[in-house]
Amino acid sequence: MDIAVIGSNMVDLVSYLSRMPDEGETVEARDFAMGCGGKGANQAMAAARMGSSVLMLTRVGNDAFAETTRRNFEANGIDTTYVLDTDATSGVAPIFVDDNSRNSIVIAKGANAFLTPADIEDAAEAIAQCKLIVLQLEVNLETVYAAIDFGNRHGIPVLLNPAPASPDLDFAQVARCDYFVPNETELALLTGMPVQTLEEVQAAAQTILDRGVKNVIVTMGSRGVLWLSAAGPTLVEGRTVAALDTTGAGDAFIGCFSHCLVDTGDVPGSLATANAYAADSVTRRGTQTSYATREQFEQGLKQGRADTMA
Repeated sequence: MDIAVIGSNMVDLVSYLSRMPDEGETVEARDFAMGCGGKGANQAMAAARMGSSVLMLTRVGNDAFAETTRRNFEANGIDTTYVLDTDATSGVAPIFVDDNSRNSIVIAKGANAFLTPADIEDAAEAIAQCKLIVLQLEVNLETVYAAIDFGNRHGIPVLLNPAPASPDLDFAQVARCDYFVPNETELALLTGMPVQTLEEVQAAAQTILDRGVKNVIVTMGSRGVLWLSAAGPTLVEGRTVAALDTTGAGDAFIGCFSHCLVDTGDVPGSLATANAYAADSVTRRGTQTSYATREQFEQGLKQGRADTMA
């Protein structure tokens, strides 16, 4: 097994609006779609579609959404041995997308809130065979910390995506991660520093690097990706795209980066490929439905689409 994703799954409930409603206002949606999502599941899906073997440790509820989620994992080759049943509702994410491709997301954790450190230990034998552990913050922090500890004890690199950003995040735990991957909004919330310019993003990211994290990777949408390590900063330029829906683009980046990192060990090359993969995803609607397979992605690159969108 290549990658263990320990984290969340959600069912996405997506409304497409001409504009976001003001407080107290009702706005009619032009269209609606339902699909499988959640940051953990999204990242697992992107890595699997790029060709990685992926184990998903997560919890689903006791409702119709649970079987939909499990079947979706299975259809994409993700190991569902540790997709655990829970006496709760499944997690859901109402998502609103406007005509400018901007999105607002609300999450209800549901069963995700019941994923525990004990679940990690129950799956220990399988997780220990993986080459990378990928984490987010849509499950309880104690479970995230237990996963970081597991990776450290077993010599497995850990990637943490601090989303949604939590003011309670313990940076002593973050420092034990090999890769810390926020977007610029999450970076601002976690550091209390401005991120309007590239120089400000670098200064904020440097404060996290100074706390002991080996690699800080900041995704900045159309501005690209900034990677800070002991060797200094590296900027991967953004791409000009005809964006249709930016929902899940960060997860597409992390899933593809994780795949490439395990496959090649080349961080700069993995960043460039993941940047292109994420840009490709925003040209289609939805989260997981927008993620290309490796064959589709490579075909798009051969056709020269990378020059304009990714």
